[in-house]
Amino acid sequence: MILNSENSVSGSSLTPGTAPEVVMYCTAMCPFCLMADRLLSRKGVTTLKRVRVDIGPERRREMIERSGRTTVPQIFIGKLHVGGYDGLSSLDRAGKLDSLLQGGSE
Repeated sequence: MILNSENSVSGSSLTPGTAPEVVMYCTAMCPFCLMADRLLSRKGVTTLKRVRVDIGPERRREMIERSGRTTVPQIFIGKLHVGGYDGLSSLDRAGKLDSLLQGGSE
């Protein structure tokens, strides 16, 4: 699987009008980006804004400014920076990810 920039993931149980925007800064072939993409898809995210930092150096600078980190993926749910794949999967294991994706707080 290769990630395209700013695509949508379809097929969801989340209600588009109430779900916060999910943004993932990523590169095309990053395995952790792909795993995060699959986890978010399984969780029913209908719209995932993928920001490809490998094809836009200005987007990489934007990611670093927003997250304070230089590695991908960097994932935001609404205004909350959840970190990379490890942070995302930790939230899922703790039972907090579903609530966040539906507009709740951590």
